[in-house]
Amino acid sequence: MLNVADSNSTRPYMIRALYEWCMDNGFTPYVAVHVDETVQVPQEYVKNGEIVLNISYDATSGLKLGNDFIEFKARFSGTARGIMVPVSRVLAIYARENGQGMAFPLQLQSPDADADTEEGMAPNASPATPPVKATRNLNLTLSGEGPAPNPPPKGGGKRPQLKRVK
Repeated sequence: MLNVADSNSTRPYMIRALYEWCMDNGFTPYVAVHVDETVQVPQEYVKNGEIVLNISYDATSGLKLGNDFIEFKARFSGTARGIMVPVSRVLAIYARENGQGMAFPLQLQSPDADADTEEGMAPNASPATPPVKATRNLNLTLSGEGPAPNPPPKGGGKRPQLKRVK
């Protein structure tokens, strides 16, 4: 019987599904990436340890959305650059036009880490009692792009926000 710890992460499958959804609907798929030494991107475009990449068909060449890495070539200031992003460093994938998509928790462990360790869970922790996770806002709206914010719901509540769970 297959154990949850032995199964593949759902992250690459969700990335591919949302990429396909964006392309089918004429949207531009963007990925937000946490940049560290394992990420190959033009460092001059990294801000606060993160970079947002357009992964649409028109913006990339040779795009491969694999289970372990997202790889492609793209032009930055007219120069073709090779990009390689471990799937574990993808923070979110979303449509530029409306901000719809999905945010993911940052995996601090390497993909080669102990197979008994579930994403974001300490070794020997029970899946029935997930660890307490802190949250941080992940602003997916690019300045000057996207629709105007939705008005708050009736009843004076705050507008819902997409949060990244660590």
